[in-house]
Amino acid sequence: MANKKTSVFTLTERLTMTAGTVDTDFFATVDIGSYVDVGDRQALQIHKVTYVWQGATAGASVAAALGNGQAMCQLTDLNRGGVVFADDRALVSSGVLIHDQDAYLTNVADFFPDNFGKGSDDGRFVVNDQLYLTARSTSLPANLNVTVMIEASIVSLTAKDFMAIAIQSTAADN
Repeated sequence: MANKKTSVFTLTERLTMTAGTVDTDFFATVDIGSYVDVGDRQALQIHKVTYVWQGATAGASVAAALGNGQAMCQLTDLNRGGVVFADDRALVSSGVLIHDQDAYLTNVADFFPDNFGKGSDDGRFVVNDQLYLTARSTSLPANLNVTVMIEASIVSLTAKDFMAIAIQSTAADN
């Protein structure tokens, strides 16, 4: 189905959630338009997504920034305008960070990209121009940063496979 055009590389994007916000969505985008080419049936294949949580500064305490609460971040290939359910076809990956009243800090990446039956290689094929980050928290005494690290490669698809992915992506938009 897919012929790899590149080795695996990493894209990163940082999103800052500001202090004093509760149940507010924060947004960022990852521009992947230069990796996707309709004419050449070129797509981005996402192999793995990792979430790195940091406080207000790179060395600041994550627990102090989060307080007794939780934060979540989702990566989608369509702009949904907010947090989505796990069964949304646009969802590529999501992660949650929890700091509870007993001072336990838990970091969970709860959904890694898979192939959704589209081929033998692991990964999610994306043919859109952007990826969308949405983050939300239940409490923030201080700014909290989340950096998404996307391990991907560029692949060339057959015409049928490219069209199938493009149609599914468009259909998921409705």
